[in-house]
Amino acid sequence: MKSIVAVWVLCGALVEPAQVLTPRGVLLSKASFYDPKRDFNCLDGSGTIPFSYVNDDYCDCQDGSDEPGTAACPNGFFYCTNVGHTPLNIPSSRVNDGVCDCCDASDEYASNANCVDTCRELGRAAREEAAKQREERLKGYHLRQSMIEEGHKRKKDVQIKIEHLKKEKENAEAIRTEKEDIKKAAEEPEKLALEKYQTAEQEKKAVAEEEEKKKDEQEAREAFAHLDNNGDGYLTVDELQSRQTFDTNRDGHVSEEEAKFYLRQGDIMSKDDFFNSGWLMMRPVYNMDKRMFTPPSSTPTPPEESLTPPPPVFDEDESEDEDSEEYDNSEDDHDDAKEGEQKEEEDGPKYDDETQKLVDVANEAREQFDEADRHVRDLARELKSLEESQEKDYGPEEEFRVLEGNCFEYTDREYTYRLCPFDKAIQKPKSGHGETRLGQWGEWTGPEEYKYSRMLYSNGQACWNGPTRSADVQISCGTETKLIGVSEPNRCEYLFLLTSPAVCTKPEETNGDESTDHSHIEL
Repeated sequence: MKSIVAVWVLCGALVEPAQVLTPRGVLLSKASFYDPKRDFNCLDGSGTIPFSYVNDDYCDCQDGSDEPGTAACPNGFFYCTNVGHTPLNIPSSRVNDGVCDCCDASDEYASNANCVDTCRELGRAAREEAAKQREERLKGYHLRQSMIEEGHKRKKDVQIKIEHLKKEKENAEAIRTEKEDIKKAAEEPEKLALEKYQTAEQEKKAVAEEEEKKKDEQEAREAFAHLDNNGDGYLTVDELQSRQTFDTNRDGHVSEEEAKFYLRQGDIMSKDDFFNSGWLMMRPVYNMDKRMFTPPSSTPTPPEESLTPPPPVFDEDESEDEDSEEYDNSEDDHDDAKEGEQKEEEDGPKYDDETQKLVDVANEAREQFDEADRHVRDLARELKSLEESQEKDYGPEEEFRVLEGNCFEYTDREYTYRLCPFDKAIQKPKSGHGETRLGQWGEWTGPEEYKYSRMLYSNGQACWNGPTRSADVQISCGTETKLIGVSEPNRCEYLFLLTSPAVCTKPEETNGDESTDHSHIEL
């Protein structure tokens, strides 16, 4: 025992102050558990063994903690110190397996592998790459500071604009109220004038209708008297058969059936029935006959302008053609009248000068009010949009605010993807038209310690027989805001990879000393 102690003392005298005495393969943070002065307790508490059993190439502890420097335990780990580079833990099964796993070659101490210590070279390359990444991160951090400054400036500018719009909206509302009062004042006399005008027009219409009614009644009386051959106050089948007008089939005579048709299937029709219903059926053919035939007169020849042309001579076919032409002319007259009515409706009613003047004044007042009301609604809409933007979460220091209003694209073999932060994510085929909405801005979904590393765009267009589309945007540090990749890991769920200075943090300071190795001497 004394000799062993002497060896430890001797070794301790030769060890530099920065070095620690530990068994081979032990992690520095666990060196205190490996004290050669006392028995070793398995780290999982499964047992206690003499310290001489440590690294004796036989697995005594269930967790393999007694063989950190050999391959005896399948579940053990070997610690590579890797002086000048990054330390590494490897499974114990790789110790002395002929493969150089540790850059300092410490894992192959008893094998025939020709391992060379490359830690300092690898460490130098790693440090150069780390320095480069640190420089990029530092540049991104400075850009983030600019984004923060710009974000705060924009927020302040928006707030100033909001205050300006509020005042402008107050003034616009006052003008609208003034225009509304003017409109009401102009509409009151207009209403009275229109009521007066409409009353007068209704009276004129009533008089015209009454005159037309009297004219129709007189025409009916004259027609009845003309058709009532014997003047007994009744129309009979014989009397209608005596009128060629009622020959509807144009066979040269009026049959009993034709006559009864106009008598409403009866043999006789009284004067009252004629006025109530019979005249409505007979009037078209009667008036046609009246236009086509004028009886000869023994009176002196009237002036030339009042002469009525003699009835034309025609056979049955010519009569049909003439009737057809007469009907066509009647249709043309009807179309002309209809066009005139439509033109009058398009031009609007024609009022008297006094009424028209009041209508013009009221129309002008209404137009001015509508314009003032439109201006108020436009201001309210803009104000609401700005106030909503002030409530939106643009990051803890407004660093993401500058991204709103911009869009970033990424193109793969089939599609072009576009991400518009705080708005939408879309997909467009490279060949073809149209686009697919993958989602609308939803919320930040990053981890609790920093939720601003991920965005969710949800409620996109529904997939065929599937869910609605969505896009998960993962943001990493970069010197420019750029969309660097898009994939679809799950059906209708898209993953966007975005770099941006907005998430770059200040890198930790380093002393640049590559000689720091925390080395130790192994037993």
